[in-house]
Amino acid sequence: MALQAGDVPNALLVLNAGSSSLKFSIFLDEESPRLLLRGEFEALSTHPRFTARADGAVIGEQDWAPGTRLGHEGAIAHLFAWGRREEVLGGRHISAVGHRVVHGGTRFFGPARIDAATLAELEALIPLAPLHQPHCLAAIQAVTRTAPTVAQVACFDTAFHRTQPAVAQAFALPRRYAEEGIRRYGFHGLSYEYIASVLPEVDSHAARGRTVVAHLGNGASLCALLGGRSVATTMSLTALDGLMMGTRCGAIDPGVLLYLMERHGMDARALERLLYEESGLLGVSGESSDMRDLLNRSSAAAGEALDLFVYRIHRELGSLAAALHGLDAVVFTGGIGEHAVPIRARVCQGARWLGLELDEEANARGGPRISGPGSRVALWVVPTNEEVMIARHTRRVLCEVA
Repeated sequence: MALQAGDVPNALLVLNAGSSSLKFSIFLDEESPRLLLRGEFEALSTHPRFTARADGAVIGEQDWAPGTRLGHEGAIAHLFAWGRREEVLGGRHISAVGHRVVHGGTRFFGPARIDAATLAELEALIPLAPLHQPHCLAAIQAVTRTAPTVAQVACFDTAFHRTQPAVAQAFALPRRYAEEGIRRYGFHGLSYEYIASVLPEVDSHAARGRTVVAHLGNGASLCALLGGRSVATTMSLTALDGLMMGTRCGAIDPGVLLYLMERHGMDARALERLLYEESGLLGVSGESSDMRDLLNRSSAAAGEALDLFVYRIHRELGSLAAALHGLDAVVFTGGIGEHAVPIRARVCQGARWLGLELDEEANARGGPRISGPGSRVALWVVPTNEEVMIARHTRRVLCEVA
């Protein structure tokens, strides 16, 4: 991986695969990876669209006919072919691919070079993340077929939380289930890891102390950091637990599921659909899963969805403050956390008992510091960057094996 004087650095491709989408970023393969461009494929199996941007300007786009089933493999083949054009990467080639992989189970404490054995272990984790893991694996397999000589690295959303004490990872179930891997794992780890990495530059006291990071987006969670290390988080075995989300329910009484099975005859697939795709902001409002839409609506149902979203954050924030035995800072990140001014205001106003005092003008400007001069708890808005964390991990893993 070392470059000689005058060499042109190669590029690192970062992939984040969803069920019908594929987001990508391309970084210079340097000691501190620098973003060259980013983009995405949407509607992979219905009406595929490809867009790439550099410095905010569109540098590549294509639409396929309605009904085209491009899939992850077709998207990745198109991306590699497009990237080989001289005007795209300036003669550079993709030296490695880093993947966001949702679940690393008990085996993976950090990023891992992907080989046949690693892939088999990741496939075994599909039952723990049935709606996410298969798409990550589809992207890995597509890269293998499209560019078999390019190294690949898996970067896990669960790995950052492995520093949590055993008691924070445990369910009160018979021990035999813990032994087969039923425990609290936590997610959004790449986002939290990035925030922890930049927090010393933002607020050195918060970096050393007790901080709750609120990753609020279509998927949402909170994480308690003690000295920059995860000690508790709101998601657990799956990405369903904790906060209310765009279409996911968050924490729910297991008795509700038993009731739905017995009274409504729902099986595992029906419950999966309900809890992952039909609940959350969408389910409560009956109108939209998009926070931007709901903030612009005046219906009672939309208001109730927003009330519940904020209420659940208040409940979980108090819980994590208890796990930390106090609170020095709160950091907002993610699409909602970074951009939804009214939600940040409501969260802070409802948590004044914890020592949060909001500077409303600073909040309206988007920060970065949004706490008032008398606030006992520092309040920040810090944009996350999961992609650069994946690029850093990918480069480090390959340097270690070089």
